[in-house]
Amino acid sequence: MKAAADDPGVKKAEPYDPLRLCVYATVALLAWLLGPWVVLGFAGLGFAGYWKARRAGLTRSKCLLRDTRLVLAYLGLLGAVAVVAIVLSLR
Repeated sequence: MKAAADDPGVKKAEPYDPLRLCVYATVALLAWLLGPWVVLGFAGLGFAGYWKARRAGLTRSKCLLRDTRLVLAYLGLLGAVAVVAIVLSLR
C-alpha cells in the first residue's frame, strides 16, 4: 500500500521560501555600504508606494505598524533623518 505522500494525485506542500530574509539582508548591505543615500532612496520609494496605495483606499497594511498613516509617518521620519545625515556628512 502506498503512502498518501507518494500518490501522484496528492500535492506536497511547498517548503517555505524565506525570500524576505534575503531581501532584508540585501537592503541592510546596501545601507551599510552606501549609508544614508540608500536609506533616503528606500524611504522615498516606500513613502511613494504607500502614498499611492492609501489614495487608492488602503488603510491597513501587512507592515508591523498596520495603519498606513503610521507607516507614512515612519517612512517620512526615516527620510528626514537620512537627509540630516547627508547634510551633516557634507560638512
